Amino acid sequence: MLKMTNRRQSEILEIVRDKGFASIEHLAVHFNVTQQTARRIVNQLCDQGLLRRIHGGVGLPVSNQNLAYESRQGLNFEAKRRIAQAVSDFIPDGASIMIGLGTTPEYVALALAGRKNLRVITNSLNAASAFARNPDVEITLAGGTLRPLDRDIIGDAAVRFFSRFKADIGIFGVGGIDEDGTLLDFYSGEVQARQAIVANCRTALLVADASKFGRNATVRGGHISDCHHFFTEKQIPPGFHRVTEQSAGKIHVAGDGRVQAA
Repeated sequence: MLKMTNRRQSEILEIVRDKGFASIEHLAVHFNVTQQTARRIVNQLCDQGLLRRIHGGVGLPVSNQNLAYESRQGLNFEAKRRIAQAVSDFIPDGASIMIGLGTTPEYVALALAGRKNLRVITNSLNAASAFARNPDVEITLAGGTLRPLDRDIIGDAAVRFFSRFKADIGIFGVGGIDEDGTLLDFYSGEVQARQAIVANCRTALLVADASKFGRNATVRGGHISDCHHFFTEKQIPPGFHRVTEQSAGKIHVAGDGRVQAA
């Protein structure tokens, strides 16, 4: 079961991601609450490592590490749900699919969990668990050393695993997307696993919500042009015009119950 950050907390996180900073006064006015209430909410987010306290307000955390998995599960959950449904509508029954690590691929797995005659190849226990109760899905799971907090297998073990197969569709997330379209992650092993999926599938699907644009992940690997399709929930931000140019015809913007080609 995914742990959901409440909607007010999620909206605060989106405000800070968009602006880089939010004052307590601004948040209190925005939500029509007292400054004491606004401060209590942001303190909860800071205690989880999702934000950091700055004089008069809050900003994004300064870290080369990703947020804890359980915190990420509830972050931007409505955007991830819409992306996942759009991907589910895109994938036919009977397909063989590789699913990578991360929370957005997990949401995709949950959206696909009731489908028929799928063959799932994954390095994520979270994705495998989503399908585990469906006898119409064949699951092949990577072996290797488990990252217990993320519940996945990365690095050379994942590369060797994915190289044993050729799947119809590969589905993977990313830590961040740079302005030039470079794909970023937090650990080299995550990049290796993601690139192994791209190399061993016929159709590569990147799934990433809008918060990934400009996100400060530090390990480079791959480019958005490597993907056949890119599913997100908002139009590409203006500062990322090169991404739009390089991905013309590949971008799918997931709305409420529909997908629009950008």
